[in-house]
This record gives sequence, C-alpha cells and structure tokens, in this order.
Amino acid sequence: MPDPSLILLIGPSGAGKSTFAARHFLPTEVVSSDRCRAMIADDESDQTINHAAFALLHQIARARLSAGKLAVIDATNLQFRARRPLLRMARQYRMPVVAIAFKTAINTCLAQNRARRDRFVTEDVIEKHARELSDALSRIEQEGYARVYLLDETTVDDVVIERMRRQRPTLKS
Repeated sequence: MPDPSLILLIGPSGAGKSTFAARHFLPTEVVSSDRCRAMIADDESDQTINHAAFALLHQIARARLSAGKLAVIDATNLQFRARRPLLRMARQYRMPVVAIAFKTAINTCLAQNRARRDRFVTEDVIEKHARELSDALSRIEQEGYARVYLLDETTVDDVVIERMRRQRPTLKS
C-alpha cells in the first residue's frame, strides 16, 4: 500500500469494511461516514444528515492528504458520483488512490448486518448495494486507481498490508 495515499473501501453495508479498516489501519487514518454522522447527529444511522456528514468526511480527508497522511475512506463508495470527488481530491494532492472492493456474498452482508449492535441497515438497501457493487466493479478499472484489490470471504482474513513509504509530494502553486 503506498503511504501516504487515499484508500477507498468499496462494498455493501455489512460487507466487513469497518472491521477490515479497524484491523489494518490506525483509528486516526480511518475516515468513516458512520462516525461523521454520529459526530453531527449522535446517530450513525441518521441518513437525513448525509450531506453534512459527507462534507465533514471530505474535509477530514482533505486535511489528512494536505498533511501528507494516509486517509482510508470507510463508506460504501458504491456510486461513481461518491468516488469522483475523492479521486479529484487525491489528484489535487498528488496522492495515489487504492481501491479495496469487498465482494461479500449478500447472505453474509445480511447476517453481519443483523449481528450489529450499533446500527441496522434494511435488507432492501443491502440488496440495492449488492447490485451497485456489480456496476462499480464493471467500471472501477477505468477510474485511475494505482491499485485495485478485490476481497471476498475467503481472502479477507488472509490480507497482510505492507506499507510502501513515499516521499511527500511537493505541491506547486
């Protein structure tokens, strides 16, 4: 993994993105849409404040990239319109972008979602996310990522992340 870089976790709710992020990255490196919702509304599930939550997520990511720090975006990132501003941001700071896509079976997503204590996503939303993942995977190779990794239930626990330290890019005015 290039460090620093922008890492996008991509996958349906319940796919294991947050668990993966907590296992492989420092808490300060992970910028979570759920946590941003909680910081604003005291509720990770409050979809009514998504605009403000994602504005905060982008602000934190921008600040980390500006400081030459790794930023891991823990959100579904299933739609190109969600990924595009993050890709632009990384280009602005001359940071590579890595996509880690979670191709988790829908039954696993549903089971993991039911087991959550802190928040619950409805089954119809998770089914929609699974369809959106297929669309995302069909175009992700064309979006300009430095690397794309595809994980499923059989590979996710075997991942070992090796960081390749990069010189901080110099920005020209």
